[in-house]
Amino acid sequence: MRQVRSIWNGAISFGLVSIPIKLVNATESHSISFRQIHTEDGGRIRYRKVCELEDREVTQAEIGKAYEDADGTMIPITDDDLAQLPIPTARTIEIVAFVPADRIDPLQMDAAYYLSANGVPAAKPYTLLREALKRSQKVAIAKYALRGRERLGMLRVVDDVIAMHGLLWPDEIRVPEGVAPDTSVTVRDKELDLADALMDTLGEVDLADLHDDYREAVEEMITAKASGEQPAESPTPAPSGKVLDLMAALEKSVREAKESRGEDTGEDADAGTGKKAEVRPISSRSARATPKQTTGKKSTSSATKKTASSKKPTASTSTSAKKSTGATKKTTTTAKKTPAKTTAKSAAKTPTKKATPRKRTA
Repeated sequence: MRQVRSIWNGAISFGLVSIPIKLVNATESHSISFRQIHTEDGGRIRYRKVCELEDREVTQAEIGKAYEDADGTMIPITDDDLAQLPIPTARTIEIVAFVPADRIDPLQMDAAYYLSANGVPAAKPYTLLREALKRSQKVAIAKYALRGRERLGMLRVVDDVIAMHGLLWPDEIRVPEGVAPDTSVTVRDKELDLADALMDTLGEVDLADLHDDYREAVEEMITAKASGEQPAESPTPAPSGKVLDLMAALEKSVREAKESRGEDTGEDADAGTGKKAEVRPISSRSARATPKQTTGKKSTSSATKKTASSKKPTASTSTSAKKSTGATKKTTTTAKKTPAKTTAKSAAKTPTKKATPRKRTA
C-alpha cells in the first residue's frame, strides 16, 4: 500500500493485547468541485472569517471552538479538555464483541478506514487478530474516539489488511415512519414473475466495471471550454410514452434489458416464462362447419340439386357425404318418390367421377 498520511495514531485493545496502529482513510472522493465567482467579471467569491466583536478578519491560529449554550453563551472547549476526558477510548480502539457480519445493518455504515500496524513490534499481534477474524468469519465491534466524539466501529478483514467501518449509533438511525405507501396495494403473482424475469435478465455486475459517467462528461465539457471549443451536445433521448400499465412496463423493461445484452427478445415471447407464444391456424373444426351445414340442408332436396352442388371438385364433398348418416336416411326417403334414383350414395359417386376430367383440363 502506498504511503498515505495517517489521520489518527493509537492502538487496538484486544483483551490484554495492545496493537499499535495508524488510522488511514480507505476512501477518497473524485467529485469535481467548483468555485463561486462573480458572474459579471469572473472574480472569486471568498468567505472571510471575521470576529463579530472586533469586526476584523482573523487567522486560523486565532480560531478555537466553543459550545453554544441555550441562551447564546459561548463555552470555550480546548483540545486539552477533550484529551483529558475520562474515557478509555481516547487513543484506543477498544474491541467489545465479535458478531456475525449479517448482524450489522447497512444503514449504520459510515466512513471506512484502513488500520496499519505501527512499527515492527505491532506486526505479530496485528497478524494474530487478522487471522482470528478470518477463521471465525465474524467481525469485531469496537468503540473509539475521533474528532471530539466517541464512535462505534466494525473491524473486518479486506485482503491482508484490517479495515474499520465507522458505525452510527443505533439511536442515530431514524425510524421510517410515514415513508412506506399508506394505501393498500395488491401485487399479483404474474407481476412478481415479470419482476423476477427482469432481475434475472439484468443479472449481476462486477462493481469494478462501473464508473461515474457524469464526472467524465463534466471533465470533457471543461476541457472543451478551456480550449475554446463548443462543448458537445448530448443527444436528446426519444420521448417515451407514459406507461400506465405496470405489466406493460415490466414486459417492456425485460425486452429492453435483453436487447441491451444482445439477446433474442422474441417479440411474441411471454416475458414471465420465456416461452414463445404459439401461433395456431384457424381451427379445422370451424373450417368444416360450413360444408357440414350445407350438406345437411341439401340432403332433403332433389337429385338435380345434389348433382349441381357436387360439380365442385372438393375433397370435403365425399367426406361430408360419408359423415352425414342422418342426411343419407333422409335422401333414401326422398328417393322412394323418385324411381330414377337409387340411393344418395350412388348419386354422390357419379358426380365425383365427372369432376375428375374437369380438374385435369383446369
